Amino acid sequence: MVVLAVIVLPWTFTLIMSLADWSPTGGTSWVGLANYRHLFTDPEFGWAVVRTFYFTAIGVIAPLALGLIAALCFHQRFPLRGAARTVFILPMMATPVAIALVWSMMFHPQLGVLNYLLTSIGLPPATWTYSETTVIPTLAMIETWQWTPLVMLILLGGLAALPGDPYEAARIDGANAWNCFRHITLPLLWPHIVVAAVLRTIDALKSFDIIYVITQGGPGTASETMNIYLYQQAFAYYHLGFASAVTLVFFVVIVAVTLVLLGLRQRSLAL
Repeated sequence: MVVLAVIVLPWTFTLIMSLADWSPTGGTSWVGLANYRHLFTDPEFGWAVVRTFYFTAIGVIAPLALGLIAALCFHQRFPLRGAARTVFILPMMATPVAIALVWSMMFHPQLGVLNYLLTSIGLPPATWTYSETTVIPTLAMIETWQWTPLVMLILLGGLAALPGDPYEAARIDGANAWNCFRHITLPLLWPHIVVAAVLRTIDALKSFDIIYVITQGGPGTASETMNIYLYQQAFAYYHLGFASAVTLVFFVVIVAVTLVLLGLRQRSLAL
């Protein structure tokens, strides 16, 4: 009953609404697949998909690379390692809205601390979220800053579970640190990397809070991802039937990407 109430009924209602033209003021009329036809012919939706995958690519690859480096560093023994780990994971504990408000102040072109630091070392001020060319990478940078600690924790657990015998045998054969990492650590850690990639991909695809608080999809529509596009259609234009169709398509995209990544993980486990 809980599954029926929480999952089945809302998705059934969304499916029904995606076949209708409904707004709070205009009543309801059944339009069949017209919402889906309009969706796949709307250039703004196409660009929203492109921006979503652009944001997701940066927001997944960068945390994976930096999280792997951090996990390798924190796997070593050094003084105050526990305190350093605690400080490193602090960003993922903050709420997205609070993070967005702090970073938006730092990005201010005149009063922001980031441009002050750039000009103090002789570099020109950056446009950050105020330019169409830099807004997506800048937002992805915030995503990377917040969620690299999560990747680090996942990979750190994987490193702690690796067997020691292969490393001892490699050292006896004269392998250096790079060879040990390339031929032992990376293959054994690959399933954990894929798990981290799946979690980060799902989270980056549906990222909303940081983008909306900082840019509201701007400048113009330069940062209007699928989530922002969906929000605008539902709560700015009140095209609730059309927004329901966007929701279902967005869900299918997330499921498809997740299945591809899980397939890669199963293949890596079979090797």
